[in-house]
This record gives sequence, structure tokens and C-alpha cells, in this order.
Amino acid sequence: MKKIFLSIIILFSFNFKAIGHVEHYEALNYLEYELFRNNKSIGYHKYNFERENDTLSIKSEVSFKITKLGVDLYKYFAASEEVYKNQRFFKFSSKTNQNKKNKYVNIAFDKETDSLIIDGSSYKGNAEKKTIVGTWWNHEIIEAKAQISAISGRIIEQKVTFIGKEEIKIGDKTFNTLHYNFKSSDETLPDNKKLNTDIWYDEDTYLWVKAAFDKTGYWEYRIKTYK
Repeated sequence: MKKIFLSIIILFSFNFKAIGHVEHYEALNYLEYELFRNNKSIGYHKYNFERENDTLSIKSEVSFKITKLGVDLYKYFAASEEVYKNQRFFKFSSKTNQNKKNKYVNIAFDKETDSLIIDGSSYKGNAEKKTIVGTWWNHEIIEAKAQISAISGRIIEQKVTFIGKEEIKIGDKTFNTLHYNFKSSDETLPDNKKLNTDIWYDEDTYLWVKAAFDKTGYWEYRIKTYK
């Protein structure tokens, strides 16, 4: 279960820019994804987009559990809020309970140092303002050289590769997507901390459609609702 736990940290540790193209999503109000392990539904990830004047707040909630023979082997819940002002990153905060273990991170942009200040359960310090933090919804992650864990604040270098264009069918909907692979740049990391995740975005709208990785089981995010 420890390897599963670390895999989930990787999945929920990603990404969005201090100065990102959030205007691409100005008409987006709600996103919901269903989480699968070995093709079995185990939970959800929801995003609510709230706007007031020049401020955009994205509130996120993730919940899943792994069971066997009716017994809960692993439970996960996380809630976060990311805030942009004038389309620029302002702050991020999250609290996570991973099988009764609590983690947190608070991130803010500091004008004086022109950098991000991180207060997390795994890292406390500064990061370049171009560093990515948060979740998958913003396609700007494809340009990032590093990401900040949205669970604990840990900084992870990453390499992004464009795999190609693919047609993805989820339920009764078909998406023309752009397929990317995300890997850790540091090859010296232990295998259970290395990033190796595939992400698909809609070619026209940049909507996040699907995510997948293979580690102690095959995991998938599949889009369920968007409006």
C-alpha cells in the first residue's frame, strides 16, 4: 500500500503557473472526474470555479478509497483552494488526509522577492514564480520544468513529452486530444518517487480529459462532467 500511496501523491502533486493562461478557461464553472484503479471506480475529483470581479477561486475536492473483501485498505481525502487575481497566481492552500496521516501546503506569491513562498509539510522555502503548483486542469503544465506538490510542497523537476494526437472515447463522448507524458527529470530518484504519468487534453478547448499511470495497478482519471 505504501507504493500505491506514493503513486497517488505523484498524481495529485501537479501543476499550474504563477502566471498562466487561465483566460482559456473563463467559461468553465465545474469539472468532475471519476477515478479508477484496475478499471474499478474508487472515487472522484471535483473542481468549482468561482469568480468575483478580478478574482478567480478554484476549489477542489478529492476522495477515494481502496477496499478488499469489504474492508477499507486505504482512504484518501484532500481539499484545496487556488486563487488568481487579474489572471495571475495569488495563493494556494490544501489539507490532505492520507489514511489518517495529515499533510498540508500553503503557497503565496511574494512581490518583494518575485518568487513563491512555500510552507508545506515536506518543504518550507522559496521557489521561482514560474514553478508550477496544484492540479491538472490547467494545460499550462506542459511548459513547466518543475512542479510543487499540492499535498506537501515538495519541488519535483519534470520532463514533458508530446506523444501525439489521439481520439479518446469516454462514455458516449469522443474527444480529439493531445497526449503528453510527464516524467521526473531526476533519474536518481527511487522508483516509488519517480513521476511517469500520461495526460490527455482536448485539442480545441484544452479541457483535461484523462490521466493515467501504471504502478501497483493501473490508474485512470476520466472526465465525467464539465460545464
